[in-house]
Amino acid sequence: MSQMTEAAAARRLISPFFIGLLTILFLVEFMKGSLLVAILPVYMKNSLGLGAHTIGLAFSLQYIGDNLFRSPSGWIAERLGYRRTLTGALVLTIVAVGMIAFLSGAGWLALACFILGVGTSPLWPCAMTGTTAISGPRGSSGQMIGMLEIASLGGTGAGPIVMNFLMDRTNKNYQTLFFILIGCCIIVVLVALLLPGRVKANGQGMEGRTESVRGFLPQLLGKANHLFASIRKTLYEIRHNLKVSWLVFPALFLQSFVIGLLSPVITLYVQNELHLSPNMYSLLLIAGGGITVLAIIPCGKLVDRFGTAPFLNAGFLLAAISLIMFSAVRSLPVVFAIVGVVGISYAMILPAWNTFVSTHVPKGERGAVWGFFLTLQGSGMVVGPIVSGQLWDRIGHSMPFVASSIVMAVLFVIHLVLSRKKRAEAP
Repeated sequence: MSQMTEAAAARRLISPFFIGLLTILFLVEFMKGSLLVAILPVYMKNSLGLGAHTIGLAFSLQYIGDNLFRSPSGWIAERLGYRRTLTGALVLTIVAVGMIAFLSGAGWLALACFILGVGTSPLWPCAMTGTTAISGPRGSSGQMIGMLEIASLGGTGAGPIVMNFLMDRTNKNYQTLFFILIGCCIIVVLVALLLPGRVKANGQGMEGRTESVRGFLPQLLGKANHLFASIRKTLYEIRHNLKVSWLVFPALFLQSFVIGLLSPVITLYVQNELHLSPNMYSLLLIAGGGITVLAIIPCGKLVDRFGTAPFLNAGFLLAAISLIMFSAVRSLPVVFAIVGVVGISYAMILPAWNTFVSTHVPKGERGAVWGFFLTLQGSGMVVGPIVSGQLWDRIGHSMPFVASSIVMAVLFVIHLVLSRKKRAEAP
């Protein structure tokens, strides 16, 4: 029986539907990583002469478009099927990259980033729903979700590295890079066209036809009413049943706010202030990301053994110190060493953070509270880029890093207070 189960799991891993999802996920994250990390900050600042505030606003609109439409797109996918939902949405990525390539106005570029977020918003809901459907109750959902994460991280990391290499070889010919990304978007749409309309649960097969969408507007209105009622119920449960320290809420916001502060300006700073070539910047990304990936597994095991407190305290403190140092040094070996320390600090923070947050989620309202926590945490990614752009333009190019260091120090203090409160309340 176990051999039959393993054989069935192996067949699901190489099914055309799952391979299609992996391909789409990798290419979409490759395209987004290329744009948001390697190309857009430098292109908008150095080639178009736009301010960092405009760049931060564009990044925020991308995050807004992605997060705002994830839930509606997941519901639409259940009605229209994977092929129609993903194909229709991913066509918007071609429109977005085309707008970035051929339009230079700040408003158009901000709109293009928003369209890019909307176009990629159905990807994870469709991937998770489809994977769960074909894995079955005793299937390989954990292994399959792990492969989705690997495809996502691989695309996000490969995009900036490949684009930095091409920028160095083409003397920063952005039009060539944009055409390559448009080609990636076209390939993604073609792969989406090959997906089935639906997948049957428990891996029983694929269907190319979708269900009838008769009465779609009444269904949409009914679902909207249900959604608003669900939101009201969630807010009621949170207001009356959630009993946690108020310090948890700013901590959730600040944890992602730090990332939002750094994401629009890190490439600008490395190229304009540190004067690193695109290839050297790629080495810097590989060094920081590689150290984080290598250290995160042993750190996760140690968190399970010794608890979250020592790792969060050390991680926040190390990050605060290393980020303030990063804003002041110019020596290349020291820069690489600091990036390594930042990687180690995030390897400590990442596995410990969700574990720490989960201890503040009451068992009775897990779904509602987790939804509220994740929404609050995601809002930091929206606000961070806007604040970062203002700091860069109005105060100085090192200020986003100084602000990030201050936020990390604040998180260190908040965690100390929360840890002591929890120990005091423990029986």
